[in-house]
Amino acid sequence: MTLCFPPPALAATQDLGDVLQQQGYAVLAAADVAQRAGVRLPDLQAWQTGWNDLPPDNYLRDGGRYRRRRHSCFVVRADAVQQVPHRPHWQPLEYNALHGGLERHFEPLEAALVAQPAWAQLLAWLGRVCSGLKGEQPWFVEAHQFRIDTTDGIGRPTPEGAHRDGVEMVAVFLVERSGVKGGETRVFDAAGPNGQRFTLAQPWSVLLLDDARVIHESTPIQPLQPGGHRDTLVVTLRSRGFQAEA
Repeated sequence: MTLCFPPPALAATQDLGDVLQQQGYAVLAAADVAQRAGVRLPDLQAWQTGWNDLPPDNYLRDGGRYRRRRHSCFVVRADAVQQVPHRPHWQPLEYNALHGGLERHFEPLEAALVAQPAWAQLLAWLGRVCSGLKGEQPWFVEAHQFRIDTTDGIGRPTPEGAHRDGVEMVAVFLVERSGVKGGETRVFDAAGPNGQRFTLAQPWSVLLLDDARVIHESTPIQPLQPGGHRDTLVVTLRSRGFQAEA
């Protein structure tokens, strides 16, 4: 029997900044995401088909074929969102023991997605949330479209295990779950024993993480039917520039 723990979603009346300050993470339902970001939920839902043609991730050091992705970078200053020239994704070994130290080149997000007003509104909202948490400043944003599938019989959303990302804030939007079991989210206090486990199931719900305070991971997925997959949009916000090899 598969256990599914519902996420501890905020009520619409709760102050997001207070919750992030108190516990280091927060979960918002899809309708609350749309309301707080100032976008129409159908506009977000219409993006889902863009996950159907993601290129394979050819950098998996565990030899897997279960991950597809795109990646682009932006700078958010107040409500202004600017895409920057395409650049590789890089993390130090300190934050990614499996793929750290490796310059990974992925195809960019589709121009049609980035050009939509809702895209800039979503990133600008995340910038405001991060500024409320860390102080107002420019935010260096990396956006990743992920599809984890069950091609290999099992798919690993976080093959590097429980980790931090070396940024100020991480947003994990669930885009779709189809024909899979597993994919449980686990969030741990980086400085203590406390932790939470739950399963994001509602499309366009989001998990927001204060990366300095918590460690996170998602458990592997297994198929319930052919073609099972889990789609996410992961957005990281960092001060002082993008992570880059020294």
